[in-house]
Amino acid sequence: MNNRVKDVLKRGGVVIGSFVGLNCPDLVEIMGLSGFDFCIIDTEHGPMNPESIQHLIRTAELSGMTPIVRVTQGAETDILRVLDVGAQGIHVPQVNDCERAKKVAAWSKYFPEGTRGVALPRALGYGLRPLTEAMKEVNQETLVITHCENVACLDCLHEIACLDGIDLIFVGPYDLSQSLGIPGQIDHPLMKETVARVLRITRETGKPAGIFVTSVDEALRRIEEGFQYIAYSIDMILFSEICKQTISGLKKKMS
Repeated sequence: MNNRVKDVLKRGGVVIGSFVGLNCPDLVEIMGLSGFDFCIIDTEHGPMNPESIQHLIRTAELSGMTPIVRVTQGAETDILRVLDVGAQGIHVPQVNDCERAKKVAAWSKYFPEGTRGVALPRALGYGLRPLTEAMKEVNQETLVITHCENVACLDCLHEIACLDGIDLIFVGPYDLSQSLGIPGQIDHPLMKETVARVLRITRETGKPAGIFVTSVDEALRRIEEGFQYIAYSIDMILFSEICKQTISGLKKKMS
C-alpha cells in the first residue's frame, strides 16, 4: 500500500480528485485513466455499501487513483468497514469538536496509534502478510480527513488540526455557507472571511487544507490561495455537463 496522495501532500504539492456518487466502476476507471490523483467514494449522500465500495476501490487502484471514502456519520463501524475493504483514506463529515476528532483518529489506526478493530480483511492482505508488518504500513499510509463545514467547528479547529492522527482539514463550502445562514452563497464576504480563517489555522498547524470546487477557475484560485487538496465536482455532474455541452452544440449547428 503506497498512498501517493499522502506522499504528495507531505512534500507540499497539490492533488486533484473528484467525488464519486454513482456505483459505476467504468466511470471510476475513466477518471483514473484521465489523470485524477484521487476519488472520494461518497457514502454520505450516495447509495454505496461496503461490497460496492470495495469494487470501486479496486477499480480506482488499477486505474492509478488513490481511493478515499466519505463515510456516513463517522461512527466507529462506518470507519472500520470502509478501511477494511481497502480505502486508503477517509473523509469524515461534521467533525465539530476535538473529542470527536480524537475518536475518528483512534478508530482509523491500529495499535499503538489507535484502537481500530483487527481482522484479516482486504486492507491487511487477507492474512497473507505478516500481521504486525501490514498493520504498521496501513497506519502510515491511511489518510484521515475531517470536514470543517459548520460554524461549530471553527472555535476548536486549531485544536483539531493539531492532533497527530488528523492529516488534513477539508472545507465543505456549501454546508458551511448554510451553517453561516447564507446557503449556496460561496462568494459572500462572510464565506470568504471564514474560508480564509480556516486556511490560516491549517497553515499555523502545518496541516494541508482541502476544499470542494465546481470550476477550473475556482480550482486555480483555491490553489493560489494555498489549498493543496482539490475535490473537483462529482462524477454525475461532470458527465451531465459533457452531455449537455455536446447536444447543445450539435443542435445549434443543426438549426
